[in-house]
Amino acid sequence: MNIDDILFSYGEEDVPFKALSFPIFETTNFYFDSFTEMTKALKNGDYEYVYNRGSNPTTRLVERKLAALEKCEDARLVASGMSAITLSILHFLRSEDHVVCVDEAYSWAKRFFNYLSRKFDIKVSFVPPDSDRVLKAITKKTKLVYLESPTSMRMKVLDVKKITEVTRELGIKTIFDNTWASPVFQNPRLLGVDVVVHSATKYISGHGDVMAGVIAGDKEDMMEIFQDEFKSIGTVLSPMEAWLILRGLRTLEIRMKKHYENALAVSGFLFDHPKVLEVNYPMNPRSPQYELASSQMSGGSGLMSFRLNTKSVEKVKEFVENLKVFRMAVSWGSHENLVVPRVAYGDCPEEDVNLIRIHVGIGNPEKLIEDLDQALKKI
Repeated sequence: MNIDDILFSYGEEDVPFKALSFPIFETTNFYFDSFTEMTKALKNGDYEYVYNRGSNPTTRLVERKLAALEKCEDARLVASGMSAITLSILHFLRSEDHVVCVDEAYSWAKRFFNYLSRKFDIKVSFVPPDSDRVLKAITKKTKLVYLESPTSMRMKVLDVKKITEVTRELGIKTIFDNTWASPVFQNPRLLGVDVVVHSATKYISGHGDVMAGVIAGDKEDMMEIFQDEFKSIGTVLSPMEAWLILRGLRTLEIRMKKHYENALAVSGFLFDHPKVLEVNYPMNPRSPQYELASSQMSGGSGLMSFRLNTKSVEKVKEFVENLKVFRMAVSWGSHENLVVPRVAYGDCPEEDVNLIRIHVGIGNPEKLIEDLDQALKKI
C-alpha cells in the first residue's frame, strides 16, 4: 500500500451518506439492539464501539492510518506525546527493572524515567547517543531501551539496526520516538524497533492546533497497552481532535517534503556562515552523520540546531531577539518558523550556551535565510 492510499482512502471505503469528508462521531456512548450484540461488544472492547474512553469510529480510522504509515499492526491515539511515552514505558517495566535511555532524548521522557527511579526503584542508565555505548550499558536486568534518533537538541543519529539486532536477541523491548522524521521519512519498525511513539502535536497534525500522541506496534503490545495502561489512566483523545489529525494527514507528505527542501537550504546557508561554529542537521550531505542518517531516513524534517561562534549569553540573547521571521517558542512541527536557545531553559551546561535550535517552516526559504543573516550580522 503506497502512502497516497493510506492518507486519502485507506479505511474510508464506506463513509456514511457518501460524504467526501469522514464524519466526527462526537459521542461518549454507543447503544445496542440486543443483549447478544451488547455481550459480544463488551467481550471485544478493543475493536467494538462501547464507550468513547475505549474506541471511537473517527479515532479508530486515524489509528489505522497511522499504523499503516508506521508499518505496524495497530496504533493508539492518546492525549499528548507525553501520554504516548509514559503509557508505553509503564507497560514494559516492573519494579527493580533496568532501562537504557539516550541522554539526549526529550527532556520530559528523561524526567519520567527519573520519577520511576525514585518511586519504583527502576534503574536508569542515561547514555550518550552512540550505538556502542547504548549496547555497552545493557545489563542482565535491562528490560527496555528507549531511543530517539535524531535526538532532540543536537540531532544526533543512532545506528538503530545495530541496537535492535542485540535487543531482540536478548528479549529486550525497544521504544523509539519518531517525531523528528515522521513516518514519511523514517519507519523504525523496519529497523527492528518494537514500539514507535510520536508527539502527533507536531508533524502528524501539522497545524499547531492539536495536542495528541501516537503509540504504534504489533497487535499484542497495543492490545495490552490499551487494556492495562490506556483504559486505566484514561488519556483519551477527543473525536474532534482525531478528525483534525485526519485533516492534517492529508497534507503530511507534501508538508514534510517542503520542510525538508527548506531545511536543506537553511542548513546550507548556516554551514557557510563565519559566525556559525557548528550545524546539526544530519540529512544535509555536509553533515558528518549523513551516511548513517540517509541509510535510515529518506528525508529530513524542519528541525535543526547550530552553535554561534560565541560564548556570550548576551550575544545569544541579542541574536534571537533580532530575528523577525523566526519566533521564540518551545514546540515545533507545524508551518511556523521558530527559535529557542538552549540557555533559555536554565541549568545550561557551559558548552551549550551558544546552542540554538530552530524549526524551519514551509514558507519561502529565502526569507528565512535573510532573517537569519540580518540577525547574525548584528552580533
